[in-house]
Amino acid sequence: MIQIYNNTEEINTAAADLFVAAAQQAIAERDKFTVVLTGGSSPAGIYKLLASDDYKSKIDWAKVFIFWGDERWVPLNDDLSNAKMSYATLLSHVPIPKSNIFEMYKDGVTPEDYAVAYEASIRKVLGDEEKFDLILLGMGDDGHTASLFPGEAVLEEQNKWVSAYYLEPQKMHRITLTAPLINKAHKIVVVAFGEKKIHALKEVTTGTYNPTLYPMQLIKPVSGELLFLVDKIAAGTN
Repeated sequence: MIQIYNNTEEINTAAADLFVAAAQQAIAERDKFTVVLTGGSSPAGIYKLLASDDYKSKIDWAKVFIFWGDERWVPLNDDLSNAKMSYATLLSHVPIPKSNIFEMYKDGVTPEDYAVAYEASIRKVLGDEEKFDLILLGMGDDGHTASLFPGEAVLEEQNKWVSAYYLEPQKMHRITLTAPLINKAHKIVVVAFGEKKIHALKEVTTGTYNPTLYPMQLIKPVSGELLFLVDKIAAGTN
């Protein structure tokens, strides 16, 4: 499903409202809310809104468990770190226990070994249900999502929930949730806006199925909901 908004401010408000509603429902039904954050610059406005006085009081943060969809394998204080951005805009401003936050990086281990440990953490928190309540995703100009990049072997992964690999075009290691885990979620929300997203959004949503070229096409929920929040420009209706 695609919802089209006039601008990024409207997208941010819609996403924040969805976050709050999902949190309240999950906590009421299961006494915890498991959520995956996305990185990059796109969600910063959403996170700042959630950290504002109007929003943060609507969530019982002691029952929120935070994971990430992907991460560059850089220290948590590196400007490239998705976790650093998330702390700066949201996590440092809400009363969430440190033990409920699972950063996708650890000093002194290989990304491959940490991918195994990270999957174990996810399994422990999710328990028998094995699905996140909410996963936030972005979409690159090339149609990638999380660290599922065009042409990479990780696109074929069927068993692992978390994978780490060296992304040659970027000369760096990445760690990412895989499509099979993402697709288990109750709700998946994709945020995309701006002129650079027009082509990818059109191909992903209405083009020929070719996930090797447009990995976002791999995101097809097993039983949950997939929702695109886009602006008029990205949707090509402006």
